[in-house]
Amino acid sequence: MTANEVITSAANPVVKRVRALADRRHRRREGAFVVEGVQPVWRAVAEGWPLETLIVVPDQLPDSAVGLVDEQRAQGTRVVSLSSELAGRLTERDRPPGLFAVVGVREVGLDSLAVPADAVFVALHGVGNPGNLGTVLRTADAAGAAGLVLVGDTADQYAPAAVKASMGSLFALPVAAARDTETFFGWAARRGVQVLATSGYAATAHWSVEYRRPVAILLGSEGEGLAEHLLARADATVRIPMAGTAESLNLAVAAALMLYEIGRHRIGAEE
Repeated sequence: MTANEVITSAANPVVKRVRALADRRHRRREGAFVVEGVQPVWRAVAEGWPLETLIVVPDQLPDSAVGLVDEQRAQGTRVVSLSSELAGRLTERDRPPGLFAVVGVREVGLDSLAVPADAVFVALHGVGNPGNLGTVLRTADAAGAAGLVLVGDTADQYAPAAVKASMGSLFALPVAAARDTETFFGWAARRGVQVLATSGYAATAHWSVEYRRPVAILLGSEGEGLAEHLLARADATVRIPMAGTAESLNLAVAAALMLYEIGRHRIGAEE
């Protein structure tokens, strides 16, 4: 690996930019966010996302990532180096990763989402926890979902906790925003997407439903779930049965159970 520009001061503009991008308003204004770790950065490159800067921590970078860094430098991406001590100030991990990247955001319009006949979408309404959002992204990607729709005021998919929890799936799965519930339900009606809402009070268990695709699984916030008026707008409502004393499931766990129940016959046929 050829020599990189070496940053030694916490006052350097690159370091200050990484810190500033932890704030949602700054990310929106700048149209960029930060990715930590070799594997997520590799996913960003593989999916063609725009890289602004690669930040290398030389004594933490695995040999397997050297080629990636050199290739991006050859293509004109700025590459800089940080010490482990300085990099440790930019992460909440116990040990800094070998690679960071500043990546440009991608805006996906709701109406531009492809809706194949067998599509399964996840729609999140009012979800506030970015870590949960990122884990839902990773799960939806693993289950072969067609996309994620963020309805109304939700956590930001580019928040550091969401990017980290997605483990790179953010770069592979389309994420679109619906500014409110009317926009979401209007899109679903126009595109022939069945909306399937989840509720602990629904009469029908999730494994007893005849699923019609394309379908969007609508999930509510971690604490409150979906309001009655949203359940009433859905084409169907289902519950995930619980036998223990827990009052609810983690949002990402609920999404996983729904996705794999809908897809289990198709996945089983492919094995």
